[in-house]
Amino acid sequence: MSDDRLVGLAERLAGVCLGRRLTVAVAESCTGGLVGHILTEVPGSSGFFLGGIISYSDAAKVSLLGVPAEVIDAHGAVSAQVARAMAEGARERLGTDAGAAITGIAGPDGGTPAKPVGLTYVAVADRDGIEVKRLLWSGDRTANKRSSAEAALELLLERLETPTTVGAASGRE
Repeated sequence: MSDDRLVGLAERLAGVCLGRRLTVAVAESCTGGLVGHILTEVPGSSGFFLGGIISYSDAAKVSLLGVPAEVIDAHGAVSAQVARAMAEGARERLGTDAGAAITGIAGPDGGTPAKPVGLTYVAVADRDGIEVKRLLWSGDRTANKRSSAEAALELLLERLETPTTVGAASGRE
C-alpha cells in the first residue's frame, strides 16, 4: 500500500470534516503515530485535526486516555473494549467531534494463539456512539501498520460521511 492511498483517504476525510465543520483526534498504539502523520500531510489539516495521543504502553493508555486499568487487565490491551475506551478518551481529551483509535499486534512477535500477530482493533467514537472493527492482517510489521492506518481512516470516513452520524450541524459554534 502506498502513501498515496493513505493520503488520498486523508484528503477525503479533510473534505468531509471541513465541509461539515467537524474535528477529529486519534489515539494510536501499534501504528505509532502513522495516522496523525498521514493526516498532517494534507494542507489545511489544522482546520479539522486537533491532535493525537500515541499510547504505546498500557500505562499511557490509562494516564493519557483514561482507559480503565481493569479493562486492560480483563481483556488485554489488544481488545475491542480497549479500542472503544481509547477512541472515547481521544475524543473527550481533545474535545473533538470524533475520536479514532488503533490497537493491535503489528509483529513480527508478540502474538499468541488467542491473539495472533496482525490482530488489530480500530474504533471511532462520536456523539452517536462507538463503532469497533476487529481485523486480522497477514503482512509484515510495516504492512500491518499501514493496513491498520487505512482501516482507521476508512472507519472515520464511514462514520462522518453518513448524514445521520454526528449530524450535519455538529453542535460546535
